[in-house]
Amino acid sequence: MTRLSAHEEGRAGPSVCAGVFPRWRGPQRPIVFRIPARRRGRGERLHGPTTTQQTSPAGPVSRLVRPRVLLAEDHTLVREGLLKLLGDELEIVGAVADGRALIGAIEQCRPDVVLLDVSMPLLNGFEAARQLRRIAPRSSVIFVTMHAEPDYVHEAFRAGARAYVSKYAASAELLFAIRQVLAGGSYVSPALGVSLADLVDAPREALTDSLSPRQREVLQLVAEGRPAREIAEVLGISRKTVEFHKANMMRVLGLRSTAELTRYALDHGVIAKG
Repeated sequence: MTRLSAHEEGRAGPSVCAGVFPRWRGPQRPIVFRIPARRRGRGERLHGPTTTQQTSPAGPVSRLVRPRVLLAEDHTLVREGLLKLLGDELEIVGAVADGRALIGAIEQCRPDVVLLDVSMPLLNGFEAARQLRRIAPRSSVIFVTMHAEPDYVHEAFRAGARAYVSKYAASAELLFAIRQVLAGGSYVSPALGVSLADLVDAPREALTDSLSPRQREVLQLVAEGRPAREIAEVLGISRKTVEFHKANMMRVLGLRSTAELTRYALDHGVIAKG
């Protein structure tokens, strides 16, 4: 189990969610680590769509609430960097280390914005974004990733993303992208060479359109080298069903071995190369 560092827990602020989650451990409710209250007195520089009311002698007073952000990043150093960058301007309601932990945390955390990577264990960013679009349509998805290929950008927006930011971008660019999304807009890092007009005017087929959502989940776990018994436990299905999906994928894709399935997953962005 991956646990967030003491530094990370100290940077994440108070929230209704009030939790930092480890890696997904199965179909049970994820373990929650308490987050200390954030420091007070900082100016509110990024504003989300919600307000709260406080009672004063003159009556209720509206107060802007910091936008709630949930992080999904499996690299500790990157996660710590994002917490440090965003913690003074946004309400960090939680951080997770894989896609399934993200899905498990979304209902409790109820974020305004979700920051996630494309390549994550157990459930990649594309599949996680598709599920978020269904179960948490009010949460805006922003990809923060090293993948610069145009096909990845198109796939992200097909999955429901509102922004796609390169990990090679300056920190100010990520903050700008968040502001754009909170204001109802979209954003793509200019260095990627993909315009928003391209995304609207030239939709492309998804990288794995020939597979069902369940098959794509099985494909990732097979490509990660997990045995059928573990895949069955992760997905809450029988081992026989796992083998059925695997056989169907190989038939549909014209593949003959697990090695070929893994190569397909690598070539189509289901798991990260290298």
